[in-house]
Amino acid sequence: MTEFLATAAVDGIVTPLAEARIPVLDRGFLYGDSIYEVFRTYSGVPLFIDEHWRRFENSARLIHLELGGARAKLTADIRAAIAASGAPALNRDVYVRYTVTRGEGAIDLLPKPDLRLRRVVIVKEVPRWNPLHYSRGVTVAIVGTQRNPHEALDPNIKGGNYLNNVLGVIEAAELGADDCLMLSDAGLVTEASNSNVFFVIDGELVTPSQQAANLRGLTKEAVHAACKADGLASRETEIAAADAIRATECFLTSATREVMPVAALIRRDGSRREFPAGGGETTRRVAALYRAAVDEYVAAHRERSLF
Repeated sequence: MTEFLATAAVDGIVTPLAEARIPVLDRGFLYGDSIYEVFRTYSGVPLFIDEHWRRFENSARLIHLELGGARAKLTADIRAAIAASGAPALNRDVYVRYTVTRGEGAIDLLPKPDLRLRRVVIVKEVPRWNPLHYSRGVTVAIVGTQRNPHEALDPNIKGGNYLNNVLGVIEAAELGADDCLMLSDAGLVTEASNSNVFFVIDGELVTPSQQAANLRGLTKEAVHAACKADGLASRETEIAAADAIRATECFLTSATREVMPVAALIRRDGSRREFPAGGGETTRRVAALYRAAVDEYVAAHRERSLF
């Protein structure tokens, strides 16, 4: 194979991604009744894979889903889909999204106890972000769409129902931004549409705490660890919208974005808070620390390469 082929595995059946199918009565399609994780590889090594599995299993617990032997089957599916993509022969890193739905059944909110879980794996090229998102930064808007309250839907369920986030990012686009910053019902900053967020406020590196109800991001945890190892203090705290506007730096973190600087924060009235292009001193330092931590992880886990 000379070209990369995006692939999928549905219940172990590997096909080109464009040919993958699930039944319309699958509860993941009907209700978002599913959980998922996304990781990317570096030199074939799946980054933070143990942590991804632990979060996946926690999501299953939170939605009362018994995974049984799904992990072993998904691991085999992932390897088969990557092999079919041609990535190993091309030595090309990949984006992997693996999902378990509660299965196919009647159109009824209450799931029957005899449903059979469905496994879905997607293998694509690692997203290529616009270079300007790093050299300049992304624009983020504080939107009116609030993050689901913890009591309504725990944000640590990494599940298939993303309508809350979709509405947030649509509103951000209407304000001329690349992404949204969602507040809690108490007016606290939670996260972006699919990334965690950090600020430098009063000279301190901070990120929203769980009091604001946000996903425990694995990249966010890795950033904390890398900063601590280098003597750079970072902490989680409650951050109000007014605090965010006072920030002197801001950046997003996720598995595919890594550390992405924010160039401007747009208020709902259209006014803007500008940040240093390409990230300020702290943002650039954190980005370098994170990449060094990734390199160290990959070097220490060569034997886990999927290629």
